Amino acid sequence: MRISVGVCRLLSVLVFLASLTAAGLAAQQTFGPFSVDDSRPDVIALNGEIGVGAALDFRRVLQAAPNTKLLVLNSPGGTVEMALLIADDVHQRNIATYIAKGSGCYSACAYIFLAGKERQVDGELGVHQISSDSGNLVSAQYSISDIIDVLNRFETPTEVLTVMFRTPPKDMHVFTQDEVAQFHINRKRDDPVSAASVADKAAPPAVASPPSPELLPTAAPSTPTVERAGSGASLSKLSVIEDYARRPTRMAVYTGLDLFGDDLTSVRSSDAAQCARSCLAMNGQCKAFTYNANTRAGRGPNCFLKSSEGRADGNAVAISGKLLTSADPNPQQFSMGTIDPKLSLFKDVDLPGGDLFRRPFRKGGTAQECRLACVADNRCIAFTYIKRKSECWLKGAVGTPIYGPGMVTGVKKMQTFAPATIISLE
Repeated sequence: MRISVGVCRLLSVLVFLASLTAAGLAAQQTFGPFSVDDSRPDVIALNGEIGVGAALDFRRVLQAAPNTKLLVLNSPGGTVEMALLIADDVHQRNIATYIAKGSGCYSACAYIFLAGKERQVDGELGVHQISSDSGNLVSAQYSISDIIDVLNRFETPTEVLTVMFRTPPKDMHVFTQDEVAQFHINRKRDDPVSAASVADKAAPPAVASPPSPELLPTAAPSTPTVERAGSGASLSKLSVIEDYARRPTRMAVYTGLDLFGDDLTSVRSSDAAQCARSCLAMNGQCKAFTYNANTRAGRGPNCFLKSSEGRADGNAVAISGKLLTSADPNPQQFSMGTIDPKLSLFKDVDLPGGDLFRRPFRKGGTAQECRLACVADNRCIAFTYIKRKSECWLKGAVGTPIYGPGMVTGVKKMQTFAPATIISLE
């Protein structure tokens, strides 16, 4: 029984996924809406609503992850009192806060975000006035006073407070990236000027007393720490948010797609999963890989580890993966003209006429270089390579094929690529 190339590719991907996910599973502990993964014990994730027991859940997850440096937020909000208690723990422990691209932190969640020693919005941050079902005006005033006091301690920019208290409870103001920059909402480790320079003026006199000495922020160094020359170390270490944001969180896997060029190295791998693990083991240097799934290729490298996505090319025996960080959106499908080296090349075939140029496009190259030149030129729909003359002829039209000894012809076709799957690496 003959198995088609498409079925072989599908089987290869299924084996790849089973092997990679089985090897990559890490234990995760969950406490209410909070979770921490063994692979990143210094990072806590908040996913979901902040309920009445959330502050206790946060204390419990902190016990499980005592060296937490970063809290990653994705929440529609919830109970204000719980959010303020969590925010106070975040502030006291100097934990950084981060909203990843595609995630949102709204309403009460914003208090937690603003408590971060470092904080960064790549997703959405939304604020509005507090709401109360009790109708007790005095209680509401006390709540507002508490919120202003807390946000003032967190060095919240005045503009954020203004927007928050001007937005009705049933509305939500989501800050644009321009507003995030304009209001200095993001705060990095080495920011020379505190965003609180104007925030103190936002609080009413009754709560505007200066903070106690132990709550005063430590001044950031004016210049980053520089390692001794020749040490090979970077000039300054990445912040906890930068370190988290650059780590791959997902892998988009494609079949029939070759990421051509930009190789860091090439190795021999037993399967695509081992190739993927070799890429992940390079600590961020490797951004993508291509694995040659041709079982007949018994020797030589078949796993190509890449510094970038390289150049997209069609190849029926290729399985490729792109590593995506938390800031990267999921890739969309795309279409391009390809000349598959396994399915669309014909030996000893000539295509007379239809040449794009009066002379050979190139002399002295290879059939592979001729194929790639045609793929890169939108006007080219086919090519013929004459081996004995090392001539590359690019075609704008396809004539009647004839026998041509020592020639290689390739015909372009449109092909659509979409990830066969996107694997979570979290």
